[in-house]
Amino acid sequence: MSYDRTVYLDTDFATALTRVREALGEQGFGILTEIDVTATLKAKLDQDMEDYVILGACNPPLAHQALEADRTIGLLLPCNVVVRADGDHTVVQALDPQTMVALSGLDALRPVADEATRRLDAALASLTGTVAEGRP
Repeated sequence: MSYDRTVYLDTDFATALTRVREALGEQGFGILTEIDVTATLKAKLDQDMEDYVILGACNPPLAHQALEADRTIGLLLPCNVVVRADGDHTVVQALDPQTMVALSGLDALRPVADEATRRLDAALASLTGTVAEGRP
């Protein structure tokens, strides 16, 4: 089972990160947290790695609907969006919202997952002009 929605950008990391924030905002997602994994690993472990940031994105109405269906679903909300360097490209990945339904087995989450998928795909498509794909 694929659990991600992924697009590849032919742009530098900093530009991609800015564009991702804007694209998510246009679809009603706010950025609640930002984890600079590269800086954290360097500071805590003195390890180097490529640019890698995790954005904690949230669409409050969709999160509320999901939490009304199941309070435990907070563990599976599709909030994390990864922006990472990969050679000359930048990869943008979001958790596939359908994962909530697949792992929980709760059909009540299907409308929320469908709407979250529509919005995430719109945000990702605005970055590339194509629909996001899951990993094979």
